[in-house]
Amino acid sequence: MSNVIKVKFQNHFKLYILFQDKIVFESELINKEIDFYEDYDNQPVNGDNIRYFLLDSDKEKIDLLLKEAKIVGSTETIAISDFRQQRKIQYLYLKAIFLVVLIMVLIILWDKYF
Repeated sequence: MSNVIKVKFQNHFKLYILFQDKIVFESELINKEIDFYEDYDNQPVNGDNIRYFLLDSDKEKIDLLLKEAKIVGSTETIAISDFRQQRKIQYLYLKAIFLVVLIMVLIILWDKYF
């Protein structure tokens, strides 16, 4: 459906979505005809989370939507974390460690044979 205020006044729950997933999440909600309300007024200035109000009756649909679209979502009690970004950082650290070890091995071999 669309971004409607009536969701906020019915039985609802709050879901926080990362800003980078906003477009995908909203388009999936619209495609699956799920009513939602995005809270524009209470968004943090530098935050990367967007708060949505969603109907309790749509919990199963939304859970499936999040899994299919691989969107990271959280509630107010669980802090949100972008595991995809953390994996990229860990991969970068592994590359740096590998590069340092490779350079050390090359230096040792250079000293030994030359």
